[in-house]
Amino acid sequence: MEMQHCGVPASRLSNHGARSSGDGMVAVGMGWFSLLLLNLEEYYFEQHTANHINKGCRGERQIRGSLKICSKSIIFEPDDNIHPIIKIPLRDCLNIEAPEDNEANKHFAREIPGGISITSNQVHLIKERNIIAPYKTERGKNEYFFQLDVAGKVEDVIQTLLQLYRASHLDELGDQAAMITAILQSRLARTSFDKNRFQSISETLHMECEAEMVTPLVTNPGHVCVTDANLYFQPLNGYPKPVVQITLYNVRRIYKRRHGLMPVGLEVFCTENDLCSDIYLKFYNPQDRDELYFYIATYLENHIAEHTAESYMLQWQRGHISNYQYLLHLNNLADRSCNDLSQYPVFPWIIADYSSSELDLTKPETFRDLSKPIGALNKERLERLLTRYREMPEPKFMYGSHYSSPGYVLFYLVRVAPEYMLCLQNGKFDHADRTFNSIAETWKNCLDGATDFKELIPEFYENDSSFLVNGLKLDLGKRQGGKMVEDVELPPWASDPDDFLQKSQDALESQYVSEHLHEWIDLIFGYKQKGSEAIGAHNVFHPLTYEGGVDLNSIMDPNEKVALLTQILEFGQTPKQLFTVPHPHRIIPKFKSLSRTSSHSVSITDSPVSPGEESFEDLTEESITLAWNSIAKLKLDEQHKIHKEAITGIAVSFNGSSVFTTSQDSTLKMFSKETKTLQRSVSFSNMALSSCLILPGDTTVICSSWDNHIYFYSIAFGRQQDVLMGHDDAVSKICWHDDRLYSASWDSTVKVWQCVPAEILGTRRHSFELLAELEHDVSVNTINTNAANTLLVSGTKEGTISIWDVTSTTVLHQLACHSGTVYDAAFSPDSRHLLSTGEDGCFKVIDVQTGTLISSLSSDQPQRCCNIYVDE
Repeated sequence: MEMQHCGVPASRLSNHGARSSGDGMVAVGMGWFSLLLLNLEEYYFEQHTANHINKGCRGERQIRGSLKICSKSIIFEPDDNIHPIIKIPLRDCLNIEAPEDNEANKHFAREIPGGISITSNQVHLIKERNIIAPYKTERGKNEYFFQLDVAGKVEDVIQTLLQLYRASHLDELGDQAAMITAILQSRLARTSFDKNRFQSISETLHMECEAEMVTPLVTNPGHVCVTDANLYFQPLNGYPKPVVQITLYNVRRIYKRRHGLMPVGLEVFCTENDLCSDIYLKFYNPQDRDELYFYIATYLENHIAEHTAESYMLQWQRGHISNYQYLLHLNNLADRSCNDLSQYPVFPWIIADYSSSELDLTKPETFRDLSKPIGALNKERLERLLTRYREMPEPKFMYGSHYSSPGYVLFYLVRVAPEYMLCLQNGKFDHADRTFNSIAETWKNCLDGATDFKELIPEFYENDSSFLVNGLKLDLGKRQGGKMVEDVELPPWASDPDDFLQKSQDALESQYVSEHLHEWIDLIFGYKQKGSEAIGAHNVFHPLTYEGGVDLNSIMDPNEKVALLTQILEFGQTPKQLFTVPHPHRIIPKFKSLSRTSSHSVSITDSPVSPGEESFEDLTEESITLAWNSIAKLKLDEQHKIHKEAITGIAVSFNGSSVFTTSQDSTLKMFSKETKTLQRSVSFSNMALSSCLILPGDTTVICSSWDNHIYFYSIAFGRQQDVLMGHDDAVSKICWHDDRLYSASWDSTVKVWQCVPAEILGTRRHSFELLAELEHDVSVNTINTNAANTLLVSGTKEGTISIWDVTSTTVLHQLACHSGTVYDAAFSPDSRHLLSTGEDGCFKVIDVQTGTLISSLSSDQPQRCCNIYVDE
């Protein structure tokens, strides 16, 4: 599984359907009301269709809309977006009543039944004419009248408002939060999931509980329900839609999450390659979270809970995933999520040169020192920080701010996510001079600023540059020099925002970064994150930011707990520690060219036939059937999708009844040709399986794995029978002939084993004896033997084909045959010719006796495997 560049930062946090109003503001065509209009830690409970009765000097005017009851405010959303949304904070309310309860308004009550009167000292007017801008605040005592469509609901609504009003006027924040939580829990307890929302009447209910759906900055309470087919979430308020449904069949990944330093989060993905999930749920206790996780994990076929950091590390080391992909995987495993701005994915500053006209990625000085945290890059600033650190009482910390926080994320994304910034900052944008104005200025401030130690976010290494452009024409203010805040100023070496992102991606994947990225990983995810190593690396942040830094359950004072949660949300959190020992460096390929003077080396250019020719004049009559037009005779009989990722090996039982397959999804599967059904699915580890074969007798399947092991699986008993730790790196291919096992590996060897099966020995385990080891200069990707078991061919990741004499274990010929990895090679039945295919999309035919290339054909796509057959 590889995470690709999402290329959609604006879709993670954005205002969809936005349009310019023509006056420097932006109007939004969708999402008139949004949970982002609520305060942090506020809930939206219910809505009622209503009229706003505006009794102005020009007479009475009715504005149609809906009245929304929230835990800390009352919001009126007009149907016509020419009018502003009215937000009345409950803490600023002076009086809430039905008009008939007030002598002065009795006449109004008789004429307009279903009325509610709210007197307040302050209201906020938001998105007038649907334009995103800082909130307008009207101060002073004012009375607001609303008429509910259903007059009979007035009493209940007023009682609810008065209850929330009392909560908002409690002196202590902890008491306010406790009372609001009690109101919420009471509402949840009085309702349950509406089973009529099931997709099918035949669905079986497994579990129902209460939870909150998490989106950036806001959570939405409701009921979670999981059946044998679907996961459902029904918001208590029916917003943004009555039910969110996820088909379990489509789920690809699930992760337990830490939310607010508590183990109560669960994130579900229906995609393999995206950083954005389909739903993020926060539960009220870890037991509900774990139970739901178990149900979903059980449904997923042979689900392996999570890929480990170590497995991704091995793939990265070997170059199977990019630096970008590896960082995304680590962020995912470390509880970083696009739905939680206090734990948003963190990426490093890579480039240190923002002044040159050309960006030279071959010069080390172009890059930031990845072995140091941002706060330690400037020696003078570091000395000042260390002086303060030494004088500080316990608990000590070096940096007063974090490298990742909600404020920093929105600092970078304000141009595509302005409403998130307004939500975070109480209806205001940041001061124009503190806005993200320039890449170079931001980098300089990170180097020199007394309290600025921020890293970057994934969007800097993706494909959507909209966050660098004020495409929404927002009025973000005027800087000290009088210049309006518009697009982000780019370095001289970038011709436009897309060019900036492309060069940033190039820098991230450069050789320098590949050689040093492990040092930054040690700081952020690894052994230098905590303890004495962190102190030595000048990498110590506030204790509250670390996992386990505080036990919220042990804090009995509700005010202290609320204060801590607020601090955590605003300050940011350190990722979960994934590694406790130094992270290994990446294996950087050193490309070698085979010497043409070697007796075992034949260059393609030395072959008697041009690589572009398709002549078979020198081939035997039997081998004429290798002609490329024979491929056209192959017809698709049937196909079945049984794996989630690429298939790496296929073996058919000797009796022809079953097909065994291995895949990069780490599973071995057994498919019945007769019933056309999947009969078994087995996982040996969470690493990819690379090939498989069946031993004579149809009793045992052997599989090779990227985890360096070779697994023996008993078909009869349906379990793993034995395991051979055969190599120091991934085992890429195995072959079997006359009780001999041949294994190829990325550790640059092919090994020959004498293997006596357990069935013959009458024991539970096989017997192995290493007979020979065939050394190569680089990783071996494939092997095969001829029918007589006298010759062996090996293909490497650098495109080299070697033909070996099995008896003497000596190499007969070596050819630089393909540009890129050799995927497969096979001998002709008479062993006179060899067919190979590779990453370059070429088929090659080699004369085994002379070791010369006699034919080559290119295809549009790389061919993963090949075989040679004889037409009857």
